[in-house]
Amino acid sequence: MELDPRQTLIVAILVLYLGRYINGRVGLLRDYNIPEPVTGGLLASLGFALVYAFTASEVTFDMANRDMLLIVFFTTIGLSSRIDVLKQGGRSLLILLVLAVSYLFLQNLAGIGVAMLNGAPPALGVLTGSVSLSGGHGTAIAWAPTFAAEYGMPYAMEVGLACATFGLIFGGVIGGPIARYLVWRNKLNPEDSGELTVGFRYKEHEIIDVDGILKVLLVIAIAIGVGMHLNDLLGGWGLMLPDFVTCLFAGIILTNSLPRFLPRYQWPTGTRSLALVSDVSLGLFLSMSLMSLQLWALADLAGSMLILLAVQLVLIVLFTVFVVFRLLGANYDAAVICSGYSGLALGATPTAIANMTAVTKALGPAPRAFVVVPLVGAFFIDLSNALIINTLLAWFG
Repeated sequence: MELDPRQTLIVAILVLYLGRYINGRVGLLRDYNIPEPVTGGLLASLGFALVYAFTASEVTFDMANRDMLLIVFFTTIGLSSRIDVLKQGGRSLLILLVLAVSYLFLQNLAGIGVAMLNGAPPALGVLTGSVSLSGGHGTAIAWAPTFAAEYGMPYAMEVGLACATFGLIFGGVIGGPIARYLVWRNKLNPEDSGELTVGFRYKEHEIIDVDGILKVLLVIAIAIGVGMHLNDLLGGWGLMLPDFVTCLFAGIILTNSLPRFLPRYQWPTGTRSLALVSDVSLGLFLSMSLMSLQLWALADLAGSMLILLAVQLVLIVLFTVFVVFRLLGANYDAAVICSGYSGLALGATPTAIANMTAVTKALGPAPRAFVVVPLVGAFFIDLSNALIINTLLAWFG
């Protein structure tokens, strides 16, 4: 059974409602800041897996809306990034970038070690390392033909996607507990008492008028247009980037330039309307991504993947708690960044943002975190990862 874009959107909204309902009733999920889309999406994917197991009926979704939601979300993050916050986050951005690049080596070396202990070729460790985890589904799909043709792995696509899927799940679960532990252990409080970058705090309400929403939609549409044209321009120069990356940069450029030339126009940066659109687009994107996971296709690979992921899970927890947190200053912002980075290292940038959103809704804002993590995850990691993958394959392949 295949659902069209409209039906897929309906199911995604219901899944998001399910996640909110479950989190609202289960204190453990709420206390450990598990993102609502993760809760609902995983329950939905389990439900669809049971339908397949008992009826052999496969439910598939048309993801046309999901791709646009991702672009809208990253555009709102760019529009929320003021230059003063960018300056404050400059040091944190540099530190996290160095740590993230270093961790790509650690992630791959851990994968290579597990592969060799199991008698598998070292290249498999790279495939199940930063290719599938830090790189995610897109990188796994892009590299799978190379592993199949040059390293004798005809199963590379299946293994890569399975590892990326498990990483996405664990990445969405682990970030909240890490932040909760760091905040509780070090008795931390938010340094900024302003508005949240994404969404509202729990039980917080405010009237949002039509004018505010229209302004947000207008600015988002303009920023997306600029981002698409910027992508075409860079593509003509040979630099290929995902659309959401250039839309993120377009948002940053516009929000730090146009308000100076149009001082009378109330720019939406920092408004509840922009935070609301950001929250909705992220929630629906993750709900669609997780509810569409075909868990039955992973059953045959689950056993071998669990050993690898257990090692990777322990590694990222130790790295974020004892290295990333301390080098970023051991403050509240650092704890929020750790929740995001753990999701990024195992899953994807939207998972990282969802982790940070859940934490800040419960504990308070951390605007620098929402600048630093997306820039590292959406741009620098992919470029660095490609170089490191090639280097390690040359060494161990």
